[in-house]
Amino acid sequence: MARGSILVVDDSNAVRENLSELLTAEGYEVDSCADGKEALQVLQDHIYDVVLTDLSMPEVDGMAVLSYLVRHFPETSCIIITGYGTIKTAVDAMRLGAYDYLCKPVETQEILLVIERAFEHQRLWRENIRLKKQLREKFGFDNIIGTSEPMLQVFDLIRKVADTDSTVLILGESGTGKELVARAIHYHGQRQANPLIPVNCAAIPADLLESELFGHEKGAFTHAIRTRIGRFEQAHGGTIFLDEIGDMNPSLQVKILRVLQDRQFERIGGNRTIKVNIRVIAATNQDLQQLVQAGKFREDLYYRLNVIPIRMPPLRERRSDIPILVNHFIQEFSRKKKKNLRRVTPEAMRRLTDYDWPGNVRELENLMERLVILSEEEVLDVKDLPEHFQHQPAGTIWWPAEIPSGGLPLQKMLSDLERQLIIKALDQSGWVKNQAAQLLQLNRTTLVEKIKKQKITRFSKEDR
Repeated sequence: MARGSILVVDDSNAVRENLSELLTAEGYEVDSCADGKEALQVLQDHIYDVVLTDLSMPEVDGMAVLSYLVRHFPETSCIIITGYGTIKTAVDAMRLGAYDYLCKPVETQEILLVIERAFEHQRLWRENIRLKKQLREKFGFDNIIGTSEPMLQVFDLIRKVADTDSTVLILGESGTGKELVARAIHYHGQRQANPLIPVNCAAIPADLLESELFGHEKGAFTHAIRTRIGRFEQAHGGTIFLDEIGDMNPSLQVKILRVLQDRQFERIGGNRTIKVNIRVIAATNQDLQQLVQAGKFREDLYYRLNVIPIRMPPLRERRSDIPILVNHFIQEFSRKKKKNLRRVTPEAMRRLTDYDWPGNVRELENLMERLVILSEEEVLDVKDLPEHFQHQPAGTIWWPAEIPSGGLPLQKMLSDLERQLIIKALDQSGWVKNQAAQLLQLNRTTLVEKIKKQKITRFSKEDR
């Protein structure tokens, strides 16, 4: 089996034949062309791992061949062969996208070494594509777990905005998964092959954040011993994710506004305007409108960011997703930690579902990891939960310890019990009647009749 495919392009018959024989003997599959014009015709029908082309040729030169490869086959490594007098042009070719260049006369060992490195570059390029595909799968919104109505609305928005360049503002409490949404948008959009650069504006000291975002020139301040490229430049062609942007100080907000408006900026200490092609996604756990009213956030920046708002619901507003998340984390951490925890008892699940989760999905995930690590059984019970779950009320359903001497209204108690269970199932399922019927092991039509009979509405708060 050939080690790879190479196209040799040179208008010298002797050079072309010698290179072809050498590379064929090394196990490569080799084709050759007598000039650049013929090469462009061949490249329309064939894809090569490496193209080895002379720089100076009549009509169509090596630069034209390189330009064609850069536009149509960026995965192909192009090596330029040049004479001493055209080294500057060869350097220009490197800037355009050539993998390397060789000076005539070409040494056998040198050319074999450069080609070997080119094929290693090919391998790394393909590995990079594979890893990016894995990232897209990992952060695909199909893997942001939830079937509740609020999450279905989030998924719908992600689908609609992913393949656009519009600015997105993700709102939600800490731990709701705002960064996962940002990654899902990026890896399902047209910029997916380019970088996603996250910046936590709250985690970086205010006096360092400007340099982190825009970079600085050597000597711009005391410790600037070398030029540094900022996050906006790193994100060129891709997406920058400005997390917790509500914590950014007003003076820096002005510069962010300019980038959003003009897609250009200057490094600290520099006077050269740098233009960038980026998509901006921002997120915050604060109410930006309140910050605007309090004079802590620029109103014009708020409207620039708030083109497409996506609100991530807190976990207490999507309780029907809690059992799904619990089971997912149990399976994930049991596999990673090589533990045997399999399921949760109904009462333990009820207590997990009734809890308000101030830390949201992150708090639930951390708890499940701890419980999986500490578990010695296959079933997680109430006794295994933290102390604040132990003292959680058992629910609103009340049963007497014994029947009083005066008797009790059985039918009314059964009716009250049925009403409470139906409301509990509806709350837990986000008022999706199909899911509520499954929780109660009823047909949907039966549940609908009982809801009508009990006169239950979504605002029946007196029963909760």
